[in-house]
Amino acid sequence: MTMNLVDDPDETISCPPAVCCGCGADLAGAPVTAQRRHQVTDIEPAPAPKVTEYLAQAKECAGCGTVTAGELPAHVRARASYGPETCAQAANLVSGHHIPIYRATLLLCQLAGIAVSTGWMAQIRGKAAALVEASGFTDRVRELLKAAPAVHADETPARAAGGTRYVHLACTRYLTCMHTGDRSAEAIDAGRVLPGYQGVIVRDGYAGYGHLTSALHAWCGVHLLRDLKGLHDFEPSRQQWASQMAALLIEARDAARAARQAGQSVLDAAVLDDLITRYRALAAAGLAANLYRRTATAKDARRLARRFRTFEDLILRFATRPDLDIFSNNEAEQTIRPVKVQQRGSGGCWRTLTGLAEFALVQSYLSTAAKWGISKLDALRDLFGGNAWLPPGLEPTE
Repeated sequence: MTMNLVDDPDETISCPPAVCCGCGADLAGAPVTAQRRHQVTDIEPAPAPKVTEYLAQAKECAGCGTVTAGELPAHVRARASYGPETCAQAANLVSGHHIPIYRATLLLCQLAGIAVSTGWMAQIRGKAAALVEASGFTDRVRELLKAAPAVHADETPARAAGGTRYVHLACTRYLTCMHTGDRSAEAIDAGRVLPGYQGVIVRDGYAGYGHLTSALHAWCGVHLLRDLKGLHDFEPSRQQWASQMAALLIEARDAARAARQAGQSVLDAAVLDDLITRYRALAAAGLAANLYRRTATAKDARRLARRFRTFEDLILRFATRPDLDIFSNNEAEQTIRPVKVQQRGSGGCWRTLTGLAEFALVQSYLSTAAKWGISKLDALRDLFGGNAWLPPGLEPTE
């Protein structure tokens, strides 16, 4: 990448020729006839940490004799401690960039010039999680998600405390709410977003969401396309229906997108009826073509065809609600991906269940801030500075 020159460099160093390259004459007093600008942008070694001493003074009232002590700033509690910027930088390494504790400790020392212990670094995520919890962030996000017309939901396994737990997610384009538990319906409800929710839940085929009957459900079309492609690729001569069904889903997706862009809340009735008719015919053809075949591929085909027949409403929700961009659950899959990034960088597991819960809480805060265009470091600076950032609404107003 070619860097651009700046107009106001911090320092300018002239590099004139000392002698003439033709005759060897001294050029010290000769005028400059031409010059070419070159710039080098670099960083300087980190300065020594700044130590600020706060004197908690007490004074005695000359009138009544009462002794009153002065109040320290909110971030000053221990006799000696690290300040908000150090905490924010440390949390950014550990939680914002998923760097293992020991390496994060070395990086903070080398890049910021401040020597902290690995023990202190190990507790910074917990400190951030406590601040997020106390700020009311989670309640605010839950409140906003409850009002969203569509919520993306997902879950992913995570190794913690020698066993398998799950990180559950409810999110939109601008909001993220994670919590931990097992994979049961009770654990899904523990997030306090989906129970009683009356919008559209975009999800994969996991049956654990089936008890959420107050909401409409939408099956992720990308998952379905992947299943259809896998079936057709394995047996293209006998599974033509799968390729045709995939083409139909893509056609319906494009029709829904065009309607949404045109400001329409429903598809043209004739268009929708035609899509549904062809959809049902392809599902029936897929089942009929594999009904009496006794191969593993035919068994997979029957299962997939029955899925399309049984869950037509869920699968075609994106077409019956074209006003919502709900064809895929990519929003949830991308939002929950840091769980795997953190797990790979932490030896494949979390040591404690508390550590996993703290990760989910801090990740919810950082993910939501990033979706609003706020850097993770700035969000952490607000958090440790005593003014945690909160999402102002369901989505930006501009």
